[in-house]
Parts: sequence; C-alpha cells; structure tokens
Amino acid sequence: MAVGIVLFVLSLILDFSGTKNPMRGPLLIVGAALFLLGLYLVPTLVHHKKIINFLFLFPLLFCFVVTVIIPLCLGIFYSMTDWTGIKYNSFIGFDNYLAMFREPGFLWSLIITILFVVFNMVLVNVVGFSLALLCTSRIKGIGFFRASYFLPNLIGGIVLGYVWQFVFNNVLFKVIGSSVLSNTNTAFAAIIVVYIWQYAGYIMLIYVNGLITISGEVLEAAAIDAANEVDTLFLIKIPMIAPTITICTFLTLTSAFKQFDVNMALTNGTGSVMLFGNYLTNGTQMLALNIYNTAISKNNYALAQAKAVLFFIILAVVSIIQVRISNKKEVEM
Repeated sequence: MAVGIVLFVLSLILDFSGTKNPMRGPLLIVGAALFLLGLYLVPTLVHHKKIINFLFLFPLLFCFVVTVIIPLCLGIFYSMTDWTGIKYNSFIGFDNYLAMFREPGFLWSLIITILFVVFNMVLVNVVGFSLALLCTSRIKGIGFFRASYFLPNLIGGIVLGYVWQFVFNNVLFKVIGSSVLSNTNTAFAAIIVVYIWQYAGYIMLIYVNGLITISGEVLEAAAIDAANEVDTLFLIKIPMIAPTITICTFLTLTSAFKQFDVNMALTNGTGSVMLFGNYLTNGTQMLALNIYNTAISKNNYALAQAKAVLFFIILAVVSIIQVRISNKKEVEM
C-alpha cells in the first residue's frame, strides 16, 4: 500500500509539474494497482469483507465520480465565469444566472417545459396504464399487442420527429387543409402527441409487470365478494401496484423534463408567442433545446452552463418531492 501511494503521488507530481515524462501513465496505473492489492492483503478479518466490497464497488464509484460528480462541480464553477467552451478569463459570480432570468425566451422555455411535464405525467401514465390493462386481459394476441405498443419506443427521437413531421405536414395537411406545426398551440400539442405515442409503450410494460404480480387469490376473493370490474380496479389493483405507479411517475417526469430530440426534429423550437410584451420566436422551444441553442447557436457556453445548473436543481428538487409524495400515498394505500 505504501509503495502504491508513493508511485501514485509521484505520477501526479510529474503530471502537474508539466514534465512530459512517458512514465506518468504507467506509474499511475501501477501505483493504483499496488494500493488496491495491498488493501486486499491487509491481515485483518474484521474489515476484510468491507475491503472486498470496496474493491468491487470501486470501478463503479470511480466511473460515477469521473463522469458525474467532477463534471457537475466543474459545470457549477464554469457557470460563474466567462467560459468560452475552451477557457475562461475571469470569475463573474452570479452574472450569468441574473442574465438568464432577464431573457424572455428562457422564461418562456421554462414555462412550456413545466406545462409539457404536467400534461405528459398525466397522459402518458393514463394511456400506459390503459394499455397495460388491455395487455393483461384475456384476449387473443396479447404478445402482438405488447410488441406493437412498445415498438415506437425503439425508434430514435430524431427519426421519430422527422417521421411525424412528414405526417403532420403532408398526410394530415391534406385532411384538414393546414399544417399543425404552423401554429404554436397546435405544434405544442403535436409534440405532446408524439411523446405519448413514443413513451406510453415503455410505461405500459412496467405497469404490465406490476399487474401480473397481483395475487390471483386476491382477485378471486374480490370476485367471490361480488366486486365488479371498477371496484376491483380502484380498490384492489391500483393500491397494490402503488410502487409501480411511483416508478412510472418518476420516469415520465424526468423524461419529459429532458425532452430534446423530438422537440428539435419536429419544430426546432419555432413558433411565435407574446410574453411580458416581448415578441418571441421560440414558441415551442423547451428548456433542453434552449440550453443547446444558447451554447451552440449563440456560442455562449457560460450562460448555457448556468441554465443547465438551474435545470439540474429544478429536476432534482421536483423529482425528490414527487417521490416523497408518491411514497406517502403508497403507505396510505
């Protein structure tokens, strides 16, 4: 362990000192390997199991820290600078956060994202649960129906958006005489329809798994007590799959908040709208797409990073609140 620590520290010193020594990488790897080997060979039985658990968890924890924790911390830091995507020149504090709240386009994106999440949390779960009830009934061809309903989820969001764009602009246009995507309100509704069509099948499978775990004896006892289908559904099935409802609600909430690919492919965020006396042209641009356009189209990486940090905070807070409320309802049920 001591040799491993020495080699590890030596490799870091060579790296931070700017010395282009080809032994930096090998020293780092050998040092880490010797440290873990020494940790495993520690002659104690009391902590041996904990050490083995740590060794097994280390690769996962290391990847999580490198790919999530460190980028998150760097992102928070860069959001308080004038970062250009490559370097930063000065630390500007909360100026980026103040600037994004002065931007009407960002506020509108935040508003329609919240509306999108509310609509889809309800509609996707209702449609998915209804399909799950159908796919657990005693009709023929259940396997075909399950596969058919899940199939849209296998199509990539970009491809899905362009396919439905063709449907709305060509097929539906010939029926109603106008393009659904030309109006902000109908375009927003179109995004909701496409999202439900794509995601409801995935949620259906989770509900199906929850419904088939309900004991047949319970359903048989309900039938003996002369409970009808509606009573069985609301008094037995729904309370018994409360944990499944919590999972599905959480998944739809987080997925709807992060909606990006279908939004970009279907409307690219276009659409006219008035907000606080300002004429905006991003009527269907949701939060993820707004952050992307701020960084790529406007080349303002620091402001985009500040928006991303706020996005993370909102998503984390809302998710925690939703899970806690759902868990309380599980106990009540």
